[in-house]
Amino acid sequence: MHVLVTGGAGFIGANLCRALELAGHSVTAFDDLSTGFASNLDGTNTELVVGTILDPAAINAAAGPAEAIVHLAARPSVPRSIVDPVASHHVNATGTVNVLEAARLEGNRHVMCAGSSSVYGANPELPKHEGLAPMPVSPYAASKLATESYTLAYGHSYGLPTLAFRFFNVYGPLQAAGHAYAAVIPAFVDAALRGLPLPVDGDGTQTRDFTFVDTVTSVITDAVNRRVTSDIPVNLAYGTRTDLLTVIDQIRDNTGDDLVIDLRPTRAGDVPHSQADGGRVRILFPDIEPTPLEIGLKSTIDWMRSVI
Repeated sequence: MHVLVTGGAGFIGANLCRALELAGHSVTAFDDLSTGFASNLDGTNTELVVGTILDPAAINAAAGPAEAIVHLAARPSVPRSIVDPVASHHVNATGTVNVLEAARLEGNRHVMCAGSSSVYGANPELPKHEGLAPMPVSPYAASKLATESYTLAYGHSYGLPTLAFRFFNVYGPLQAAGHAYAAVIPAFVDAALRGLPLPVDGDGTQTRDFTFVDTVTSVITDAVNRRVTSDIPVNLAYGTRTDLLTVIDQIRDNTGDDLVIDLRPTRAGDVPHSQADGGRVRILFPDIEPTPLEIGLKSTIDWMRSVI
């Protein structure tokens, strides 16, 4: 099968391209290289098409040969959306419509999209199950709610086979650090390996359901293989809940270093706690077992050591 991965040169995208190739698929990565890197695809047979999902003609052309589309392209980061909400809307909402239109116009394309746990926002209930009312508290979260909503709406309106995932704090090799909007685990590991204070926004007691990238790519590859669909969003996480101070302890155990913590003010748009209800993903993908945090962290640290 030929699979198009938007955002395919990004962190999750490049890992997914490798997983899809190992499963026997031919893959095209479509990416504007704004946050991804062509070098992430080194050693693969993936075709890289440089373009933006804001260009309908470009995404239509890329979608033509594809039998399945995994839509990962996005403008990531809550803080980035606080600074420039309009850009987040254009990429995450309008860009998604462009991808869905390409899939609709080309025929019965199977479309999977990357939503976000941030859509739960101010809803305090834990664990977060898919039946909860979304309560976004940042422009990023609102734009990702649009991503999944448009995807499911196209499924209902046009009979397009669709699957909308909600990602929870994905981490692993190829995830960039060293920039203002770095995710928490690469930011922590990068600082630890460089002997710098670890930047903690808040008091470190906030919790997250961290998901190793190999778990994510295994689920998506299985979805492609079996053409899995769902008429409601699916949490792509398994119900773990780890506070940031515990993550730091595990990094310390892996590196053997004394780590200094730099406590900073809580960021606007952040939520204090996040944990998935993983019941639905286990039903839809019964053969996938998630990678434990300690194993995923070791793999991430080993990779970051190799590139620093």
